[in-house]
Amino acid sequence: MDSSPEGNSACAQQQEQKIEIQNSHNEKLVGLLHETGSREVVVLCHGFKSDKNNTILKNVAAALEKEGTSAFRFDFSGNGESEGGFNYGNYWYEADDLHSVIQHFSNTNRVVTTIIGHSRGGNVVLLYASKYGNIRNVISISGRYDLKKGIRLGDGYLERIKEQGFIDAKEGKSEFRVTHASLMERLETDMHEACLKIDKQVRVLTVHGSGDKVVPAGDAQEFAKIIPNNKLEIVKKADHGYTKHQTQLVSIVLEFIKTVAEK
Repeated sequence: MDSSPEGNSACAQQQEQKIEIQNSHNEKLVGLLHETGSREVVVLCHGFKSDKNNTILKNVAAALEKEGTSAFRFDFSGNGESEGGFNYGNYWYEADDLHSVIQHFSNTNRVVTTIIGHSRGGNVVLLYASKYGNIRNVISISGRYDLKKGIRLGDGYLERIKEQGFIDAKEGKSEFRVTHASLMERLETDMHEACLKIDKQVRVLTVHGSGDKVVPAGDAQEFAKIIPNNKLEIVKKADHGYTKHQTQLVSIVLEFIKTVAEK
């Protein structure tokens, strides 16, 4: 779950360009481009029941813009301003959304050098890297290693969803329906197998907070064991949304991007 607050941005918000991109399912994806004129673009992906205005995404995008690198943060289908219906198990579907975004920039003679995802988005960027070989740098922030864990649907959810075909769930202020098919899709998404397919030429940064109570920090260590070209950063005491550690998180992300750009 993406639980970061929508408080004051650590970086001054600049003027962004709204862009609409068609995904492979004829759904309109809406995003904001922090345009600097650079040929390179960094794409940022939000987490579960979140959107492009997540605090982490806004802060990282603004920091990249300040450094002269264009950044694009967008809503996955069924979230925020984008078209489509919300689906509990849409991990691969969202990886396909990301592919449509990257194709859009490629078709306009630009190159996406880095993809960044927080929470569920951290899973999506890794899935993307496992399927496509056109991204050099991947940053996964607070992703979940075992998608069979962290399912907060109450006791006996498997039996109930088999009987009813769905469960109506609530997390925070968000209410959503989990269908049997979407739950199975999540349970059958194997991050371990996917990460084994990530090419060793792809540079991966895995970041996690030691104080994360939504996704345990041990998940980042599991990813680090199997991703061939991985750098692991544990942010001490940081929670899932890096509520008190925004500046430190942004610094870690920028340092990684600068380092890989020099290689």
